[in-house]
Amino acid sequence: MSINHITRVQKYMPEIVAADPSSVHAGTTPGSFSAAPQIAAGRAGALTYSSMDTPGIPEVSDKTAWDFMPTDWALKAGCEKDYEDAEAWERPSGFEAITQLEHARCGTITSEMLRVADREDHLTPEQVRDEIAAGRMVIPANKNHLRFNLDPMAIGRASKTKVNANMGASPVSSGTAEEVEKLQWAERWGADTVMDLSTGGDLDACREAIIENSTVPIGTVPIYSMIIGRKIEDLNREMILEMLEHQAQQGVDYFTIHAGVLQEHLHLVKDRLIGIVSRGGSLLAKWMITHDQQNPMYTLWEEICDVMRQHDVTFSIGDGLRPGGLADATDLAQLAELSAIGELTERAWRKGVQVMVEGPGHVPLDQIEFNMKLQRRLCHGAPFYVLGPLVTDIFPGYDHITSCIGATSAAWHGASMLCYVTPKEHLGLPKKDDVKQGCVAYKIAAHAADVALGIPGTRDRDDELTLARAALNWQKHFELSFDPDVARAYHDEDLDVDTDFCAMCGHDWCSVRISKEIVEFTSGKAEAYKWDKAKVTEALTDEQKEILEKRGVLSPEEVHRLASKTRKDMGADDGKAACHSEAADAEKAQLLQIVELGTDE
Repeated sequence: MSINHITRVQKYMPEIVAADPSSVHAGTTPGSFSAAPQIAAGRAGALTYSSMDTPGIPEVSDKTAWDFMPTDWALKAGCEKDYEDAEAWERPSGFEAITQLEHARCGTITSEMLRVADREDHLTPEQVRDEIAAGRMVIPANKNHLRFNLDPMAIGRASKTKVNANMGASPVSSGTAEEVEKLQWAERWGADTVMDLSTGGDLDACREAIIENSTVPIGTVPIYSMIIGRKIEDLNREMILEMLEHQAQQGVDYFTIHAGVLQEHLHLVKDRLIGIVSRGGSLLAKWMITHDQQNPMYTLWEEICDVMRQHDVTFSIGDGLRPGGLADATDLAQLAELSAIGELTERAWRKGVQVMVEGPGHVPLDQIEFNMKLQRRLCHGAPFYVLGPLVTDIFPGYDHITSCIGATSAAWHGASMLCYVTPKEHLGLPKKDDVKQGCVAYKIAAHAADVALGIPGTRDRDDELTLARAALNWQKHFELSFDPDVARAYHDEDLDVDTDFCAMCGHDWCSVRISKEIVEFTSGKAEAYKWDKAKVTEALTDEQKEILEKRGVLSPEEVHRLASKTRKDMGADDGKAACHSEAADAEKAQLLQIVELGTDE
């Protein structure tokens, strides 16, 4: 008796209710397996673009920023059920909205919200406004930075996953000019925000130059500047508020402030393998132990909020007790701090200040979902911004990969922004190429998560590249890739003629070419992606030449040939080359390559 294998598996296929990441519903995939999006749907909006919860995972918070309104705002009579609406609230006499959160609470759509909706094709301006009002989205846009070249963007679960790049001069490496160059390089490779973590050189000049030259939001950890030239023990209220005001006036868009590290948490780290790895967390821990007093950032929170509100600086509430190794992940110290951060989030919302929350850096893969969704519960859906997390500790030099794995899982389970990790993590200050490697790894993580979450349109470019690949249209293939220079250089390293096969399989074994020839299949037959003849590739650019030189696979002479060849050198006529697509057998095409590579075989 034969088995109908199609009907056998159909009963297991889930009913897909989430948005399709393909805007034209291309291909045969059933679509995203994520939860159904509920954008701007009150409390239920916390489930917007989220993975299905594993049993036992903390439930979504039943509160939003609407539950933590300023004490001088009054709820109108009869509006108790509809309090998540601007019309339900009576604002104090003379009130003037300053922050994006306050404008959203007033029902206003700002120019920054309009720009965000323009950049996020799947969102309307009204949805952007409502997500900000709920506290689930932030627009880090200091009013002083908007005077320069800042292009407003959003961080939140309803928007696409964002990537942050860290940089900054240290006492032993780099300077202002190099950091500005790294800023522009990070923007070139897709960083959505940049944090200036400088601890050496002229911090003020470096920060000012980065802000004036950036198109993306800039974040800092102000405590670094607060203690330059003095001991952490000398830190006091005036120093804290003065530096925050100064950096806010310069145009910093978001501050990392480690206010959740409390006195009562410090004894919880004594058995950790690596203690406190956050610079801000360790500095404040030392201050508390020296003075036997509570964290000054915690006790001054409302005053700090007042400074930030005046310039619309967004909080990135720092995770000063984040784990620095797998053995310390998800311990009581980390989670107690997260609970304190939840309280600080509520207090900041009451002051009208935008909030996102920083998350852990070293977490085993099996614990990531719990971490993401506990934050969703304790911090009421405020955007989560995580470093990595790294899922293993034994690959120094490759931590952009170990963390990219964790970052993909984190974004799938709830993180809104991913802080990149470079190959230099744990080893030194990243150089230009390290910045690129970190950015690319994290753009992979963010994009993979967005596709999995079913954000509309996020898979369109993938589908276009698939069509180009199916048609064996190499030029279109490279144009659609994130890094065309690397893709083209790697291709030409083995076969610098665009043929209807690649060097991995060769002509006779190329499954894509064979599928294209099968009449019943549509594979490779999309009209817009067809190409007529095989072509000799253009000479490599300087950047592509450098890519191959660094690989060390080809001899200098072979790289030079690829970088200087012309169509005449290849014997091409009107774009046609004597490659296998026009040859009688594979040997002729292979011979062409051997001869042109200058070998004696």
